[in-house]
Amino acid sequence: MNQGLGAREQGLGTRDQGSGFRVLWQIGMLALLAAPVLLSAQQAKPWEQIATPKLHEFHPQQPKRIELKNGIVLFLQEDHELPFVSGSIMIPGGSRDEDAAKAGLVELYGQAWRTSGTAKMNGDAMDEFLAERAARIETGGDVDSTSLGWNSLKGNADEVYALAMDLLFHPKWDAGKLKLAQQQEATSIIRRNDSENGIASRESTKLVYGANNPYARQTELATIGSVKLADLESWHERTPKGRLIVSVRGDFDSAAMETKLRATFEVLPQIVREPARKDSFDSAKPGVYFIDKKDVNQSNIQIVALGTDRRSHDEAALAVLNDILGGGFASRLFQTVRTKLGLAYAVGGGFSLPYDHPGAFDVDVMTKSASTVEATRAALDEIASLNQRPFTEEELKRAKENILTGFLFRFDTRAKILSNQVRLEFYGYPANYLETYEAALEKVTVADLTAVAHKYVHPEKLSVLVVGNGAEIKPGLDELKMGAVMPVDITIPRPAAPAATNKK
Repeated sequence: MNQGLGAREQGLGTRDQGSGFRVLWQIGMLALLAAPVLLSAQQAKPWEQIATPKLHEFHPQQPKRIELKNGIVLFLQEDHELPFVSGSIMIPGGSRDEDAAKAGLVELYGQAWRTSGTAKMNGDAMDEFLAERAARIETGGDVDSTSLGWNSLKGNADEVYALAMDLLFHPKWDAGKLKLAQQQEATSIIRRNDSENGIASRESTKLVYGANNPYARQTELATIGSVKLADLESWHERTPKGRLIVSVRGDFDSAAMETKLRATFEVLPQIVREPARKDSFDSAKPGVYFIDKKDVNQSNIQIVALGTDRRSHDEAALAVLNDILGGGFASRLFQTVRTKLGLAYAVGGGFSLPYDHPGAFDVDVMTKSASTVEATRAALDEIASLNQRPFTEEELKRAKENILTGFLFRFDTRAKILSNQVRLEFYGYPANYLETYEAALEKVTVADLTAVAHKYVHPEKLSVLVVGNGAEIKPGLDELKMGAVMPVDITIPRPAAPAATNKK
């Protein structure tokens, strides 16, 4: 960024004196000619006079919700625009529930489930069957759930649905597909330190939650190597007992689809609800943490702390606070650290708000190595200023407009609305959450911002993680005056070699 400007300045400086004078004269004349235009531009800014109309009330068309006697929930969303039918099943239980000694189990399960196939049709045959019909069936695992999804043309909907249900209830686990999934996951583990962005994200999460916490737990070669076919089978046994959320969208008749889904899912046993989670978090002590990555010329800085979740009564005010602090070009972080001081390629962040567990407060700064300390200080100052520098009505208005405008585009199709309703159902939020959230945003005041800043922003509790080239970071990170810099070891542990067998 600055190198380009420097090159232009150096080019002018190498001209002979006469040539330089002519350039200066030309610039002066252009300035004189442009003066009326510049003055006019300063006086007239028509875009600032554009009135922002009040947004219409937000009442998206909701899918039909059906709760079966056994507790399984169905969602139906008719959409006749195109001749497609797609569906998904969200199943409780994800990587946060797996045994720490088998970290990576759910990821391997999500891959091998689909590639293994069923007793009637193995995964390779399934690939061919679906390809011939321009259809797909996919499985996957996440931190709190696993899932199965399908998509097909309307004319093939019945046979693709039947195959998806066969995969749901009668998978036949294949040792070769598990091994392939393990090899792919091992490749990801071995290469996980290639990207400074990946390192920063992973290690800052450990600082927030604690390295052994389920939300920060790290998959290792030894843990994925310990996963056997029996583990996949055992994990899958919980599926029919869980509170499944089944959703179908597309070109179908709702009454006929409901009959079909009832025939499939109403025969399942009464769901067994999982007990409420009681997670504990062991955040790292505040200070500066450093990972030396010698093959880069820039630093990725993560300023983090444990935050709160979406169930907080302060959710709307925190969303507005996020936008003011680091939500875009007009945010305080961007305007100060990047625009005014020119210290960052990218800067932003704030509070993440997960649905059922505390999220992180995370401010991300990307800068060149030499400006690491200065950029970090500037970001820390802006964070601290949330409790010192008054919020303005202009900031409040702009943030609300940004959020509400973006909010509408997040739910502008039936597919997005259906997906959101499934998510709300899964986490136990009311069906009218979107409407109440919009109303809460409208009511946020400057006083609310001041209150949540004092409640949730604690500069003395922040941890700073820097991933960068130590030799190029001048001055050193000790200049931040946050105590001794703590190195972070990111060495990838190798699995223990099998014990030798004594033969007599």
